[in-house]
Amino acid sequence: MRLDKFLVECGIGSRKEAKKLISNNEISVNGLNNVLAKDNINENFDIIEYNGKRLQYKEFRYYVMNKKAGYITATEDFREKTVMSLLPEWVIRKDLAPVGRLDKDTEGLLLFTNDGKLNHKLLSPKNHIDKVYYVEIANNILDKDVLKLEQGVDIGNYITQPAKVEKISENKIYLTIKEGKFHQVKKMLEAINNKVCYLKRVSFGKLKLDDLALGEVKEVNLEDII
Repeated sequence: MRLDKFLVECGIGSRKEAKKLISNNEISVNGLNNVLAKDNINENFDIIEYNGKRLQYKEFRYYVMNKKAGYITATEDFREKTVMSLLPEWVIRKDLAPVGRLDKDTEGLLLFTNDGKLNHKLLSPKNHIDKVYYVEIANNILDKDVLKLEQGVDIGNYITQPAKVEKISENKIYLTIKEGKFHQVKKMLEAINNKVCYLKRVSFGKLKLDDLALGEVKEVNLEDII
């Protein structure tokens, strides 16, 4: 791989910015600074450093965020704040996108990746990836309502797949679903004449929110996801 391309892939900047860093001798390859942008390097074995810090090449990157409310799940928007603005500086953003979506007022686990195939796999309905939500609701939930949610409810020209409900208290539940329809959890509660007051996704497939603080981001590996 060309050195300048490697720097771009590592999120250092544009090709033009990478070439400027190289010409300013700010990039070293195996301890040498007299390198050229067109030089070929072995991204798996050569030691490339910028400001004394070694750059690690990864074709695919995976990050988990505990999303804050008030941000829409999109890569860009001209009217609303997006989850991309919550990503810290150390995150490599090249080709990065959120997997699926969480509503603007919903908190919780959100995965980001530049792995398009994985993104598609996780969102494909045929793969039935479990998504667990912590839900606080306006009215006490009755046993008959739990049964309805678990059997599937009509959320508007669509009957949801069987869900799992774990009651925490009379107005707090964990709800496990396999789909990701628009406003699905809110519509499911509306279908049993209730209303969501607070919603947080706590797990997505193998990924769990655990003690990740609100707004915090961490890098994960592929084996943590599938």
